[in-house]
Amino acid sequence: MKTFLVNIKFDFTKDFMDYVPEHRTYVNMLINTNVIESYAVSMETHRSWIIINAETKEEVEKILVKSTLYQFWTYEIDELFVYDSQNFRLPKLELN
Repeated sequence: MKTFLVNIKFDFTKDFMDYVPEHRTYVNMLINTNVIESYAVSMETHRSWIIINAETKEEVEKILVKSTLYQFWTYEIDELFVYDSQNFRLPKLELN
């Protein structure tokens, strides 16, 4: 399994917020099934970043197109060579 970064720029229109609840349900399902590693959105810059586990860029596109917000997006997909974070580390040892 490979890891991909999806860098999304979205158009915030008056209809955008109507599609958010269904989109969030879809994203939550993908997080719960370990397809999405992380998901972040900036309303300040109208950008979003998603880390997705998939075999190919084409598979990532098939995942993205199922979102109700897809119609508002322009995006780039990059395969990652390294993806590391605190979540992948052992918990810090704290002495009582």
